[in-house]
Amino acid sequence: MARHLPLVISKRLLWVGGAAYPLENIVRVYTFVLRPRRAEAVGRFLKRTALTLLALLGVLFFGAVANTFGGGPDGDGFIGFLSGISFLGIVGALIWFAVDMLVVVTAPAHYVLAIETNGQSTAMVSGEPRHLDGLVGQIAAAIDEPDANLNVVVGALSISNPSNYYFGDAVNIYGGSGHTGKVGS
Repeated sequence: MARHLPLVISKRLLWVGGAAYPLENIVRVYTFVLRPRRAEAVGRFLKRTALTLLALLGVLFFGAVANTFGGGPDGDGFIGFLSGISFLGIVGALIWFAVDMLVVVTAPAHYVLAIETNGQSTAMVSGEPRHLDGLVGQIAAAIDEPDANLNVVVGALSISNPSNYYFGDAVNIYGGSGHTGKVGS
């Protein structure tokens, strides 16, 4: 069952649940589809798996060398114990990587209303797309209207790990030249 929370505009404040945002600090209100980073999760899984399989080859090579120079393929002793523990660790890591990838790959996309402030705060709520699209206009109108009041119920956004999602448009440019969005003076 989805959690609901109130979204209230009263006395020049926007309340989203228990968080208050002064209307004069709101710089952008918009809706978008919050999508999981599925391609990155698969790429991360493949990279981790490749490195882990290389580690497995190293363990197998070390075990073979130890058995060759250690007196036989019986696998007893400390070297055999280390090889067994390493093999179990590698299998455990592969399972962990697969689960980590599946959490992201199977995560749903969410239609959200985002409210950004002139600081680093962003409030996000979920709900029915038409309802959220209508709220964008109502919140934008309330920013210009000193006596605005609004009282609606929206869905609480529930995601397990925010780093597994794309959060709208983001541009970071650090040095370099030839940026297509750069305007010369």
